[in-house]
Amino acid sequence: MITLIGTGHVFDLSNALLAIFEEKQPDILCVELDEQRYQAFLLRSTNPAAYQDAKKNLPLIYRMLAQFQDSVAQQYGVQAGDEMLTAITYAQSHQLPVGFIDTDAQALFIHMWRTMPFFEKLKLLLSGFTGFFVNKQRIEHELAEYQKDLDGYLEDIGKKYPTIKKTLIDDRNIHMVNRLSHVHATYQRIIACVGDGHVPGISALLTEQQIPFETIRLQELQTLTQNTTGETTGHFSVTYSSSFPSGD
Repeated sequence: MITLIGTGHVFDLSNALLAIFEEKQPDILCVELDEQRYQAFLLRSTNPAAYQDAKKNLPLIYRMLAQFQDSVAQQYGVQAGDEMLTAITYAQSHQLPVGFIDTDAQALFIHMWRTMPFFEKLKLLLSGFTGFFVNKQRIEHELAEYQKDLDGYLEDIGKKYPTIKKTLIDDRNIHMVNRLSHVHATYQRIIACVGDGHVPGISALLTEQQIPFETIRLQELQTLTQNTTGETTGHFSVTYSSSFPSGD
């Protein structure tokens, strides 16, 4: 059984994740990272100056997204991607293997930029600039809209930025499911932490491959974060794939 957890890279979700890990007792923890991004996160923690220097060599669009996530994460008192490091740290402290299931981010952004039409690039650059001035209230509003109608939200992204949706969401969903399929052949209890926007697409692909899974969404994580008191039972719910019995 794969437990697919939909996270948010700019929120403080560590306590909620640790509660779930303790209850689920996984055999392996998988994260939406490639090894290069993981090493970059470690460098950010151990040598911030070297991390900032290394960022200068990254593709422009990659740097813009990273800067935007960093600025939003600061409003929530965390660093972008902390929830992935929480999962990795838990795995290491419990002597569990870690599965890096994402594709190479740098190569992905280079490919996306090269294949993106000019007007989509222009629109993205303008939105990226204005994104630096987004406040916490606006983020909360966007999150509420996303949670009300996820399908519509992703469809809207696809209309505005078709290259982004295909490259950063659809293609990565396929890659991550292929990796999870290999993991599923070896391990029984699998937890995979991915951005919440990937959960619907990954769920559909797992269903096609007849791989049993359950989901815990970002909204549930945030509720659990607010209610965590040390006792985990009953504080979160899961949604099971309709194609499989819940007890697998």
